[in-house]
Amino acid sequence: MTKTTREIFVTGGAGFIGSAFVRLLLDETADCKITNFDALTYAGNLDNVEGLDQARHRFVHGNIADAETVRAALGENTHTIVNFAAESHVDRSIANAAEFLRTNIIGTQVLLDAARARGVKRFIQVSTDEVMGSLPENEDAFFTEDSPFAPNSPYAASKAAAEHLVRAAHHTFGLDTVVTRCGNNYGPRQFPEKFLPLALSNALSDQPIPVYGDGRNVRDWIYVEDHCRAILLAMEQGRPGAVYNVGARNERHNIEVVESLLETVGKPHSLIRFVKDRPGHDRRYAIDPTLIESELSWHPRETWETGLQKTIQWYRENGRWLERTRSGEYQDYYRTQYGTEVGTS
Repeated sequence: MTKTTREIFVTGGAGFIGSAFVRLLLDETADCKITNFDALTYAGNLDNVEGLDQARHRFVHGNIADAETVRAALGENTHTIVNFAAESHVDRSIANAAEFLRTNIIGTQVLLDAARARGVKRFIQVSTDEVMGSLPENEDAFFTEDSPFAPNSPYAASKAAAEHLVRAAHHTFGLDTVVTRCGNNYGPRQFPEKFLPLALSNALSDQPIPVYGDGRNVRDWIYVEDHCRAILLAMEQGRPGAVYNVGARNERHNIEVVESLLETVGKPHSLIRFVKDRPGHDRRYAIDPTLIESELSWHPRETWETGLQKTIQWYRENGRWLERTRSGEYQDYYRTQYGTEVGTS
């Protein structure tokens, strides 16, 4: 008997985490075809999905807030929607929140409406630990699935709103939804406005590395493929209506991350430049992943050291990708944020 091919609609699948998930899905799930729907904003990059099997992977250019384009791209037999599409950089949300509201809130509702209209079997919302705010710096406290929402940036507020819409679709309309929340990802193909790839790309070119404030902010770091495996498990086995916190139990101060990176690539700590802290900068994130560990038997495969080595190796071997990514609009952003251009001191 021939196994039915599932059609998976992945939004934001040309971005950092989305493209890693698309690659994982194609590698480990033989019974699926993917429609990759991405707006190709500054952080979306078709290079991230170069070389994929075109018989199983179809790319569609579109914005999730555009209901007509979403409906046209969403197949009648779509089994699952996995929503990675989001404006995601806190600094940009502080500068201008409008696009975050349109994409992260309106866009999520457009997808939920389309899922109901098309009879989609499951909806996966990829969220963030930032919806839960900031934890005490010196206390043994962790985010759980029941932690109250306390978003402290326009980005986090928009993602919290999106989660509320997903919950409402499940409870009001019976849509089968699952939400995953994760901390700071790192790995190949991450746009270099984010902390670790920015530090790495600057270190590799012997440029100063900007670190906000005193560098003592704490984040929970996870290698991107480990995160994607958690999402895949939630998609395949998660309970309808469930929320799963995804974390590698790898809390690190920002300054520790930079120092570890510099030591690994053999660069001096003198490259570190402390800069003015951003407004409302959350002090500490830390995730308790007990639920997904116990219920779905998920555990990370990479340690901080092995994941960092893989990340550094990829960036060293893909200088062309990095140079194209760091040109143009990124230069304007970097100059505004840090007062200088990439490649200058």
